[in-house]
Amino acid sequence: MLTDLLIQNRSYRRFDESVRISEQTLKELVATVRLCPSAANRQPLKFRLVFEESEAAKVFECLKFAAYLTDWSGPAAGERPAAYIVVLGDETISKFSEVDAGIAMQTMLLRATELGFGGCIFGSVQREKLREILGLDEGFHIGYVIALGKPAETCLIEPLGQDGDIRYYRDAEGIHHVPKRSLDDLIV
Repeated sequence: MLTDLLIQNRSYRRFDESVRISEQTLKELVATVRLCPSAANRQPLKFRLVFEESEAAKVFECLKFAAYLTDWSGPAAGERPAAYIVVLGDETISKFSEVDAGIAMQTMLLRATELGFGGCIFGSVQREKLREILGLDEGFHIGYVIALGKPAETCLIEPLGQDGDIRYYRDAEGIHHVPKRSLDDLIV
């Protein structure tokens, strides 16, 4: 059921790095995007798949993890993502791909959840360094990076507190808590 997938599909930041994700699995995630709507049906998104351990280690260095967790510098060795999908906008097709990117990333993460994986979307990316590492053409706008792996943490959705603080946090046991606004707060 879709609601169950949405509840399971959290922004995971710690993974069991020993569980690898194959190129074929990444292609399967991208294949779901072909079925998604696209503004004016231009389909400007392209994807760079990263699954080799040595290349994944270089991509890891280009990402900023969990801004709200100020005392955490990111996952330790053994907890890092096993693979990445770099979301690119082909500017020869369209200069505007943000809506398509959002639809595509959510779709891929829902499919990854069905397959027993988890992920996190990164917008805080050292784009020029990543462009150089991956040898990407200047015609591609680097939008986002999706980190993927077998989750090695528990993430819980909880009601927004009285103080209205939306910042996620980790408790003493390492459980990741994600405050969410109520339905009544969303409907005007």
